[in-house]
Amino acid sequence: MSLPAEIKTLSDPGDMAGYLQGVRGEAGKSPVVFLPETTAQVAECLRYCAQENLPYVPQSGNTGLVGASVPDDSGTTAVLSLSRLRETFDLDLANRSLRVSAGFRLSEVNDRLAEHGLCFPIDLGSDPMIGGMVATNTGGGRFLRYGDVRRNVLGLTVALEGGEVLELGSPVRKDNTGPDWKQIHIGTSGWFGTVTEAILNLEPVVTEQATAIVVPASDDAMLTLLRHLETRVGPLLSAFEFMSRAAMVHTFAHASALKNPFPRGEIPATALLIELSRPTRAPWDTPLDEVLEAVLAEAWHLNEAPIADALFGRPEEIWSLRHALSEGVKSAGPLIAFDLGFTRDKVIAFRTEMTQRLAKDFPMIEVCDFGHLGDGGLHFNLVKTDGPIAPGFERILRDYVVRYVVDDYDGSFSAEHGIGPKNLRYYEAHSTMPSRLLELQLDLFRRKNGA
Repeated sequence: MSLPAEIKTLSDPGDMAGYLQGVRGEAGKSPVVFLPETTAQVAECLRYCAQENLPYVPQSGNTGLVGASVPDDSGTTAVLSLSRLRETFDLDLANRSLRVSAGFRLSEVNDRLAEHGLCFPIDLGSDPMIGGMVATNTGGGRFLRYGDVRRNVLGLTVALEGGEVLELGSPVRKDNTGPDWKQIHIGTSGWFGTVTEAILNLEPVVTEQATAIVVPASDDAMLTLLRHLETRVGPLLSAFEFMSRAAMVHTFAHASALKNPFPRGEIPATALLIELSRPTRAPWDTPLDEVLEAVLAEAWHLNEAPIADALFGRPEEIWSLRHALSEGVKSAGPLIAFDLGFTRDKVIAFRTEMTQRLAKDFPMIEVCDFGHLGDGGLHFNLVKTDGPIAPGFERILRDYVVRYVVDDYDGSFSAEHGIGPKNLRYYEAHSTMPSRLLELQLDLFRRKNGA
């Protein structure tokens, strides 16, 4: 079987180089990169892979952190790039929804929607493509207000491994005529099919924000403050993020243009980014800056006040620090990154215990973590301070951390970056799905990735 001539492919190593490198240094080899431009062409590529028994890895924006979009080093796995998949951008203003091809980047989608006062409300420090966001069920910094991708997807177009194309869901928000089959393709890393289009729920653009960096009185005080804010301001609370001193120190060192907002430049052990926002303000509404100042002032008078200090500033300046953390930590040295999920009450307990354990058992490791405390997400970044990561060391350290995540804290080793080769062994060991379904899912993964 041969591919139709109109489907562009790459086979020269120099031309393929950009598709074989991940953002965390993962590198692979591939015999071919497919560059389809339509859903029909994606289906042809998948039909070809099935006929030729050719494993493949779907690749969206290639911004993921677990190596899921990069082929292995065997040289036998094709890359199915969605970067040219841009045939559809159909905005339905009346329904406040958008049918869009998987190859559009988040920034471009929101730039096009801005003139209509709408956005796809998933806030990220990176700029992924829509297909990858669906495949990994991205959450982001404003999960508290808008939820994850799963909550904001109405329908999908999916190409299956043999080339069949399915239309799942629809722009209709209330539809209980049958099982919601699109959900098995959201957050499953393309294992059951490749997303080529999505119908997205849109939200009004935020026009008013109030932000503050708050220094908590203690680690335990963070949850007290979160519950206070949720009680007092309800859905106005759109972000509650925490940042560790180590992560901030490396970020300020890496991004010299960033403004250090702390008095005398003294970075606290932990800082919280808190945001209130809304799309419009009625004439009778109190300005959000005043609301935020008032509810934080109330917190000062709670028993065992949860706040040690509060710094107010322009939203763009405060968010610039949060969005720079990933690159700042990456610049600190050889990095082993975890994307973890917990119930909210266990995030702080885990990071406290694990920091102590690592200091004892792996003294060469510096913890540079940050995360979404409001939804239980933790980017647990470990920097090796004594030189390169030796072969086998990363696996030892990952096994060590994940055991405590799952066994002691009932957490998830993959919060929003998918499974990928780095997490597959933990999926096999800890998945709670029925054994036959797990066997099918793992078989699909291995076949696609040549494992």
